[in-house]
Amino acid sequence: MRSTASYNLFPDEPRERAMVRARWLAREGQTGEAEAAYRDLLARNPAWKDCWVEYFELLRRDERLSDALGLAESAVAQFGDDAVAHTLRGAALVDLGQYRDALVALERALEHDPHLALAWHELGLAAHRLGDGNRALLALDRAFALEPHTETLKVRGRVLRDAGQYVAAEVAFEGAAQAAEHDEQRSEAEREVVATRRYAFFAPRRPADLAPAERWFADTGGVLLAPTPAPTPPTDEALVAAFLELARDRGWRFGQVIVIGPSGPVWHTLSAALAAPLDSVGEFDTNRCPLVVAVRPLPADAAWQRLTQAIEEGTGLVFVLEHPAHLVTPIRADVVGVLTDRGERRARAPDGAAALSLAQHPAA
Repeated sequence: MRSTASYNLFPDEPRERAMVRARWLAREGQTGEAEAAYRDLLARNPAWKDCWVEYFELLRRDERLSDALGLAESAVAQFGDDAVAHTLRGAALVDLGQYRDALVALERALEHDPHLALAWHELGLAAHRLGDGNRALLALDRAFALEPHTETLKVRGRVLRDAGQYVAAEVAFEGAAQAAEHDEQRSEAEREVVATRRYAFFAPRRPADLAPAERWFADTGGVLLAPTPAPTPPTDEALVAAFLELARDRGWRFGQVIVIGPSGPVWHTLSAALAAPLDSVGEFDTNRCPLVVAVRPLPADAAWQRLTQAIEEGTGLVFVLEHPAHLVTPIRADVVGVLTDRGERRARAPDGAAALSLAQHPAA
């Protein structure tokens, strides 16, 4: 979806004013309350198509893909053979990986309304997922011509980047940043610009040709310690040992170690090996070049947000033992031990040479 309605919190139209609360809750991350607000609005105003679209986007952002498809089917039942309803169904099928069926739904939507920019946008996304870059770009260009939108430019940038056209991709992302109406959109586009520049360091290889550690580095700017297939997932001790090896090779020195979340014996081992005291969160001091560590990212934790933001703006480093493979938080870890899938560590072994190569990279 590419609606900016969720950011419009001070509207003039009566219908827009009625949706302010749901939009505010969605923007603040209060998904449950936002969903209840949207359901209440639709119960009283089932003909409001923009409300259907925003509710769908809420479910999509929360990765509730089956629920999003169910809502799309409800829209089809409500509106019948309708362009918006078919677009929602097509978008849900794209997320579920049913690209052929998605294309059928989106083409049907465009038969009813060839000027529906949202349908062209989702058609471009479906074509991109199918690997048809030319069709994706044509559809996205059509969507942008009908309704200029930051999100459409960002998808266009991803299509170009996946094709290895890094300069053109960067132009698209910079355009998205310049066209952004809100800080959230601008920040996301700017992150894509930086990621594209990291990808460009690996040219002429395309993103699909990169090793897992290289892709993680290009996407996040972080070093992945365990990218090599192994019989079993790495232990905490193995990941800490790999970090210590990297720190020695790079000559990293830290004045303190700060643990966010559960503390364990591995952090005492790390602290002793680095000759840096294990201090409390209250003793955090960027002048001492701190090392902030955690078992896994804690983006909702206030201390995590404060400390990692301070390091991003000052000195120090962030190291987490594990990180969800699908989750890239705005404030990312500098070094990640191993990626996880639904909480389970991938069977990967630390690769010191690969980690050192990425840590020495100009874009690190």
